[in-house]
Amino acid sequence: MTVDSPLFDRISKRIDSYREQMITLQVDLTAIPALGPENGGDGELEKAVFLESFLRGAGFGELTRCDAPDSRVSSGIRPNLIVRLPGKNPERTIWILTHTDIVPPGESGLWEGDPYGAFVRDGRIYGRGTEDNQQDLVASLFAAKAFLDEGISPESGVALAFVADEETASIYGLPHVLRSMRSVFRTTDWILVPDFGNREGTLIEVAEKSLLWLKIRTRGKQCHASTPGEGINAFVAASHLVVRLRELYRRYPLSDPVFVPPESTFEATRKEANIPNVNTVPGDDVFYLDCRILPAYPVAKVKETIREIAAGVEKEFGVSVEISPVQEHQAPEATAPDAPAVRALKSALKDVYGIEGRPTGIGGGTVAAFFRREGLPAVVWSKTNNTFHQANENCIIDNMMGNAKVYAHLFLQKA
Repeated sequence: MTVDSPLFDRISKRIDSYREQMITLQVDLTAIPALGPENGGDGELEKAVFLESFLRGAGFGELTRCDAPDSRVSSGIRPNLIVRLPGKNPERTIWILTHTDIVPPGESGLWEGDPYGAFVRDGRIYGRGTEDNQQDLVASLFAAKAFLDEGISPESGVALAFVADEETASIYGLPHVLRSMRSVFRTTDWILVPDFGNREGTLIEVAEKSLLWLKIRTRGKQCHASTPGEGINAFVAASHLVVRLRELYRRYPLSDPVFVPPESTFEATRKEANIPNVNTVPGDDVFYLDCRILPAYPVAKVKETIREIAAGVEKEFGVSVEISPVQEHQAPEATAPDAPAVRALKSALKDVYGIEGRPTGIGGGTVAAFFRREGLPAVVWSKTNNTFHQANENCIIDNMMGNAKVYAHLFLQKA
């Protein structure tokens, strides 16, 4: 993959000149909380309208909205916005897909300032959403703007997608876009989702494990704690079940070095409250299991094994165990480690950051899986500080600037 070095130098200098503008856009976007209704918000419309106005003011002409209907928000829609730049090669488009929604701030006392009042300190922008996903939203936008301002045509077409609903189930985001506009995506396109990465910038995600989240409810019989023989302790039975589910590690032992970690994982996580007082034996208990399963194993087979283990607890303790899925996704076919988009990204990382990109599989959970299910070889990458969803979330400004140059490098590459 080659680029015209003088042109790339021009584009890089233009991106450097945007530093303060990029910070200002981060601050403005952070001030518009875009929370889905599951997170107590009213959706992304206000943020999308602001972003669309900014794009038009910056000179972008070809904008498309693909709104998903959602009666739970006051506007009735969840907006998805696509902006495009024509390129010299009409047979390929470079897509960069970011999301406009955020997660709630969490415990306010842990923040050093207003989560929605972004501020700069020590080379970082602090605020909810500054890294997830505004860092790369802003970086991709200004990478494309540099071509407009320099009067340079990218080698390939450029398309930036800003989607809704990534932080919950993505029902109103990318899957809606794919249903409504599937023909705009081609297997010859390079598709990049900058929503996961590492601090070094070397991780290029090309595969995800299957995802299985289960709600497990154990039902016994409530009674007074001083006469436990009158009841059946659902909490005790559930606790035994939690321990026995560790057997899944032995039953599904394969290791694949492409993934980090290389094995399937099966972890009990959330625990719901049962009874509020100390002196009652609970008759109902609920916990959750998070399974990240190597693609070699069918999710259905793992569910059968979990049901089998639960049946043993039912028989021993006289309880009933109800198992219901919260999320369930069989992993799609991976993007090839030597796919054109992977090779292009590795070339950009070498030139911009001086690092070697490493194709890797992860535990699952990015929207790239929706592309891969459609046979579209997407990759996931970002050089990131990994403060996603934390109190005092922050974006390292130099990462935002450098990532913009990575995207510009992609836009200039000749296959």
